[in-house]
Amino acid sequence: MSAAATADRLVEWLRKEVQAAGCRGLVFGLSGGVDSSVVAVLAKRACREEHLGVIMPIHSDPSDRGDALLLVEQFHLNYRDVDLSGVFEALLGALGESPTGAGKNNLPINNIKPRLRMATVYYHAARRRYLVAGTGNRSELTVGYFTKYGDGGVDLLPLGHLVKHEVRELAEHLGVPRSIIEKPPSAGMWEGQTDEDELGFSYAELDSYLVEGKGSDKVSERIEELRRGNAHKLRIPKMPPPASRT
Repeated sequence: MSAAATADRLVEWLRKEVQAAGCRGLVFGLSGGVDSSVVAVLAKRACREEHLGVIMPIHSDPSDRGDALLLVEQFHLNYRDVDLSGVFEALLGALGESPTGAGKNNLPINNIKPRLRMATVYYHAARRRYLVAGTGNRSELTVGYFTKYGDGGVDLLPLGHLVKHEVRELAEHLGVPRSIIEKPPSAGMWEGQTDEDELGFSYAELDSYLVEGKGSDKVSERIEELRRGNAHKLRIPKMPPPASRT
């Protein structure tokens, strides 16, 4: 992959999609991770001043916000800081749940977090007539490693055809800080959570399987299991066939 050519192509694609939609710019979640950092820099190049990164901690690791602010400062990004912790607690209370239940084995609660973030970025999109740029990459999309109507609820997926190691290559070309590129990928769902622990294999193993068709039987079976089980996340909602009008 030519990182320079890929960056130029994605910037132009983003610019054209915004224009075609009759919109003014792009909004994106800013998590402090490598995927959101790459999207942020591409969006800034595509839309100059008409972009907005939204930092949305929910009882998150403070270092993630620190990494997001590091990117903001280096690339002079427009941003908003919206702490959703109180909203999360209030919703759990209305549901009869406790914030202490948001642990490793409670996906119904943890999936609320990306759905609150989705609602927040769409609020800002509607206020500014922006499109929402998502941060999902090919590796994550293939196995459905995202929350339906959460971080999967976006208008554009500029990284959708890039596997994880290609995203990192692009990050290096764009000048994303090394500390962000090398940090363990995490969705920030609970304390100490990492993508690779949750998936059961590394991104290197996943990328090798997707690009070269190589992998151990155990890893290959797990990837295909996730692909089948999460395929519904990539489809529009099903409708029954229309009634016959004869």
